[in-house]
Amino acid sequence: MSARFVADVGGTNIRLAREVDGKLVGIKKYLCNDYDTIADAIKAYMADFPDLTFQAGCIGIACPVNNDLIIMTNHHWRFSVKELQADLGLEWLHVINDYTSVSMSLPVLDDTQKVQIGHGEVKPNQNIAVFGPGTGLGVGHLVPVAEGWQCLDGEGGHVDLPIYNKEDLIVWEFLREKYGYASAEEALSGRGITQIYQALAEHKNLEVKYTEPADITANAINGNCQLCVATLERFCALMGTFAGNLALNVGAHGGVYIAGGIAQRFVEFLKSSEFRARFEAKGRFQQYVADIPTFVVTEPDHGLIGTAAYLAQNFKG
Repeated sequence: MSARFVADVGGTNIRLAREVDGKLVGIKKYLCNDYDTIADAIKAYMADFPDLTFQAGCIGIACPVNNDLIIMTNHHWRFSVKELQADLGLEWLHVINDYTSVSMSLPVLDDTQKVQIGHGEVKPNQNIAVFGPGTGLGVGHLVPVAEGWQCLDGEGGHVDLPIYNKEDLIVWEFLREKYGYASAEEALSGRGITQIYQALAEHKNLEVKYTEPADITANAINGNCQLCVATLERFCALMGTFAGNLALNVGAHGGVYIAGGIAQRFVEFLKSSEFRARFEAKGRFQQYVADIPTFVVTEPDHGLIGTAAYLAQNFKG
């Protein structure tokens, strides 16, 4: 019996599954360091299904995928897509960027896999935007095409940090002094939380007690540290302005989504923050963005789901 696989590859783990009618089955996770090559890891997965002949595969990976040679950013694996396809004996193999995977998952997520922040309603078959504060800041845009969906690649995480008020300017000046350029990623990421905290501490002449974003976030959520609370409030406000810019840029009437692992940890805090007010603070275009919904993606397998959606759309057998 023929089968097709999908993989979600990060610097630490590779997660694999079979795609059956757009659904994931047989999800397994392996440590990348346990295998010399990505081919070895995929073959280990295939060996668990000896009655199946794998015909096609799609790999979502956290690194540039512009050429046949794929070189991972945070791991030693490197491979040729053509050589990997031949080695695995596949009829079809595509490698896509991890944010293409994230983007492709969005149209198929249901209400149990996301949480809406504020009001607005998804309009079917309209443009979608997504960004994900994590180790860095990933950004994706999804547009409807005749075949289904097309992801627009780019480096949106490295645009200028948007400034709305004097409190934002404190963060912007701190980052510009430190790096010479204040990018959105330097505020809207794990290290961004720490740098917002440091910026506010410096401005208020307060002691820096925490260096880890998880500690700052935890102390903000439980209210034990007012500087941490102010940090997370600023983080949410900056996310709101950034998300509103994405909505305007692409006309995202299909919704703006927050992916990545950070926002999932404080959804209730985000709901009560300035995020949505800042999202809608667009002057004469306030009503335009007010009608656009915003969501936090809570589905842990959204990378695999999106890779499976890409495979189902592009491989016809």
